[in-house]
Amino acid sequence: PETVKAVDVLKGPYFPEYGDFDTAGAVVFLTRDYVEENTLEVAGGSFNTQRYLALLSPTRDALKTFIAVEGYRSDGPFEHPNGYVRFNIFAKATASLAQDMTLSVWASHYRAEWHGSGQLPSRAIRAGLIDRFGAIDPNEGGVTQRTNLNIDYAWRVGTAQRVTAHAYASYYALSLFNDFTFFLKDPEHGDMINQRDRRVVAGFDTQYEIKSLPLGMPLTSTAGFQYRIDTPHIVLANAIKRHQVARVQDVSIVEQSYSPFVKFELVPLDKVRLVTGARGDIFLFHGTEHVDTSEPFQTREVTKARPNVKANLILGPWLDTEFFANFGTGFHSNDARAVLTNPKLEALPTATGYEFGVRSRALPRMELFATYWFLDLSSELVFVGDDGTTEARGATHRDGVEVGIKIRPLDWLTLTGDFTYTRKAEFVDTGAAIPLAPIWTARADVTVRLPWGLSSSLEMRYLGDRFADEDRHVTARGYTLLNWTGRYRYRNLETFLSVENLADVHWREAQFSFTSRLPGEPAGGVNDVHFTPGAPRSFLGGIAVHF
Repeated sequence: PETVKAVDVLKGPYFPEYGDFDTAGAVVFLTRDYVEENTLEVAGGSFNTQRYLALLSPTRDALKTFIAVEGYRSDGPFEHPNGYVRFNIFAKATASLAQDMTLSVWASHYRAEWHGSGQLPSRAIRAGLIDRFGAIDPNEGGVTQRTNLNIDYAWRVGTAQRVTAHAYASYYALSLFNDFTFFLKDPEHGDMINQRDRRVVAGFDTQYEIKSLPLGMPLTSTAGFQYRIDTPHIVLANAIKRHQVARVQDVSIVEQSYSPFVKFELVPLDKVRLVTGARGDIFLFHGTEHVDTSEPFQTREVTKARPNVKANLILGPWLDTEFFANFGTGFHSNDARAVLTNPKLEALPTATGYEFGVRSRALPRMELFATYWFLDLSSELVFVGDDGTTEARGATHRDGVEVGIKIRPLDWLTLTGDFTYTRKAEFVDTGAAIPLAPIWTARADVTVRLPWGLSSSLEMRYLGDRFADEDRHVTARGYTLLNWTGRYRYRNLETFLSVENLADVHWREAQFSFTSRLPGEPAGGVNDVHFTPGAPRSFLGGIAVHF
């Protein structure tokens, strides 16, 4: 996280520059060009956790450079240690080619491997067969890596025009072992599966922006084009203790998308701002199946297209208060394997979103926002516990409210908080619940930053109970967590301590309702809530040197 300069969170399908999976929103991570001082950090804590970090900026002038290296390991609280090991390296160079022209190149590499205890059936813990940090199959886990290369170019032509270009390439590999259903399909050897994914992702995003004054009205026009290609090779295999037994699926896919868009920001009247746009996406799916399956597609090509429109109206400010209304259509692409198997499947299901709200700074040292939102999906992706994948289901509707506040009563004290309430989250045709759709969520934070080097933060995170199945018979338990962090800096030396799950509550991190079978149970298995236990109270402390 030390490489991130800012995070832009955009809610809803209201922005034409974002495409695939911009349904509930989008998140943009902006990385640092440099750090003002170099840092070496060492940390250690509970469960054999260790972290080593270096942040270095050799140059900070016309050429800005930044290098970050991290090593991390932890065994976690489990009876069978996670043995989680992670390595990250990030390097970036940003050059000013001219007064209004910059070029930035950055690359990163990530690798991790781990052992996992899997999702635990609740009944096994109730019966005392295992502890909540135990395992039915301790052979789960995996290894993954990712290498990224990004190039960003920006050129401001005078005061009215701007050109940006972003090109990227990424190599990703994953080998994941899971055992979701235990002895349901294979009572003798178990139901472990191995999911392997190797792919190259590449693309570019170009935008041209121009400011003008038609009829005296300020107008900012943006035209852009995006291209992306994914080339995954996906294997699904049965396995015994991490040894492959038989391939169930072996697919090579080439997925390409071509996406032009336009965006207009107009101020027709004082205190009236209109942002509209349109976007088109053309997807080409090509796949080859390398093993015989019950639904083979061998080699097939499918082409799909989806237009989308956006409109946002902002009124104000009056007394530092704005009112807004947003509308937009977006989409998410379905699994290419499903699209190629059934070309009649809706490959790019539509998401339609509406939002009405207010944001205000009318009171000194306070920011407040409130929104009511609606989101309709023509097809919902639902988790399938038997094989750990998702499948496309029917149309769904969601609506709810979100409220947030930020108060800074003193220069050294900041309080933030927000909550969301989803009034309805259900399938349109049947009225059935969307499994695991949140109903209540909340977050609060108190941060103290004293001028003599001491800072501290106390965070509360809440997720309420929600339905784990469509029939509303099974409940996924909610939780309330408290996390605390404290730091003290004296000259170039800084010490820190963080405590996660301060109250040491028993909580469930991931939960799913599906059928599994333990030894001695009926052949058809037992439907149950399976969960990954959340970590107990844990400590991480360390020291950092700045120079």
